[in-house]
Amino acid sequence: MIAIAGLFGALLSFVLFAWLIRDLVRLGLPHLSWDFLSGEVTDAGRSGGIAPILVSTLGILACCLGLAIPLGVGCAIWLSEFTRRSGTAARIITGGVDLLASVPSIVFGLFGMVCFSQTLGLGFSILSGGLTLACMILPLLVRTTLTALESLPSDLRPAAAGLGLSKTTTTARLLLPAALPGIVIGITLGIGRALSETAALLFTSGYSTRMPGSLSDSGRALSVHIYDLALNVANGGAMASSSALVLLALILVVNSAAVALSEHWLRRRASAP
Repeated sequence: MIAIAGLFGALLSFVLFAWLIRDLVRLGLPHLSWDFLSGEVTDAGRSGGIAPILVSTLGILACCLGLAIPLGVGCAIWLSEFTRRSGTAARIITGGVDLLASVPSIVFGLFGMVCFSQTLGLGFSILSGGLTLACMILPLLVRTTLTALESLPSDLRPAAAGLGLSKTTTTARLLLPAALPGIVIGITLGIGRALSETAALLFTSGYSTRMPGSLSDSGRALSVHIYDLALNVANGGAMASSSALVLLALILVVNSAAVALSEHWLRRRASAP
């Protein structure tokens, strides 16, 4: 009975996903071209391309990952290897991470607007949006990295200590490489959430469709562009579908690249003398 229910759920998910892709392809594929990817936004998005949108999206993602990955992985390493999980500090941080994971994205957007845009004076900018998204995906990176470290064989640490390796060397040379697949999964999930986020960026990165010259310039993310075309621009549904196809392709490419790089790095370490 459980197997039948699981099979039904899998088939239903596949059908819904196929239906979604079919509608996006039917509406958006006729407008996809090199001119669409490399052109400027014109007529509020009804025509032209999305080149400034893509540049802004990649800039926001770079700022997000540049802050979230070191903080998330570092926090997980500290919780797993350098403190007692039953200690007061560890329990407070773990509880805070779990609380942040349940906060709605619109709250992160309001926080980013007050903290980064107003208090730090970043305004509506790519950097402000990236820092806000970093706060959003930080709990996900901490939890996935912590789970990956805690799921390693229990004899790795005593064996390393028996060989005279310090805790820092054990973590850097043994534990992190072994936990890399789990860390990559967390990064991949974080990339997917960051690229698809809309609410938080409405208050932080802005609506500008101009080509950004720096991280301090306002920039419209691809998800915000799709939202605006679908709801606020008359006859913008077709271009919104084309932009959604590009967003799906971007998520697939970035995720595939992350997995390929981690596998390549693991193969190099395995073949190293």
